[in-house]
Amino acid sequence: MATQNKPSIVFAHGLWADGSCFNKVIPTLQADGYQVMSTQNSLDTLKEDVGAVTRVLGRVGSPAILVGHSYGGTVITAAGNDDRVAGLVYIAALAPDDDETSQSLLEKFPRTDVFSHIEIADGRVWLRPDGIECFAGDLPKDEQKTIGAVQGVPAADLLDQKMKGAAWKTRPSWYVVAKNDRTVHPDLQRSVAKRMNATVREADSSHVVMLSQPSLVIDVIRSAANAIQAGTASPKKPERRSSP
Repeated sequence: MATQNKPSIVFAHGLWADGSCFNKVIPTLQADGYQVMSTQNSLDTLKEDVGAVTRVLGRVGSPAILVGHSYGGTVITAAGNDDRVAGLVYIAALAPDDDETSQSLLEKFPRTDVFSHIEIADGRVWLRPDGIECFAGDLPKDEQKTIGAVQGVPAADLLDQKMKGAAWKTRPSWYVVAKNDRTVHPDLQRSVAKRMNATVREADSSHVVMLSQPSLVIDVIRSAANAIQAGTASPKKPERRSSP
């Protein structure tokens, strides 16, 4: 049973995934007494996916920690401005600023292998079977096949959409860098983690750290939750903007 004084934990998945990609970490966090929910993002529009997170915030206790993987980082960067959100955890994730989209952020760093193994059909971006290794290469082959079979398929223009309000400017943040990532470049991960002044943990992992190294991800989420519960995770001051 969830303990009232613990923050709730809300997960947001990325491309070629759904909420079940966190199934290796959710049971342990629930056993710890955390109230946990994972969104099921449509991958149709960024606005709809942010709305999915906001709806889930209405179903869990406050304060809440948002945990975003990959494109889910873009989602929590916008959804994290909700007053019920106390902290952000990014897992091999994008974290665009107000003047960036997911795609423009990706283009600032070397192109990763996975983008040579995608196909656009019916207005969606499909990950071909020969690209699963670039996404989850450190998982057993049967798990890789399952990921390919249940993949969530994003709209072709999803990564070009943006919403203003980068929550990492005002919320304490934690970041898990996947050092062997062939989907989101590790240098991109380190760059966004640095500019948000996140507490960083690096993992010898593919893109899907929560599946290949769930214990590490659980440790990071616990650290974030403990800091928020203890009141030691100080909110960041809003960024000062000069007058026009």
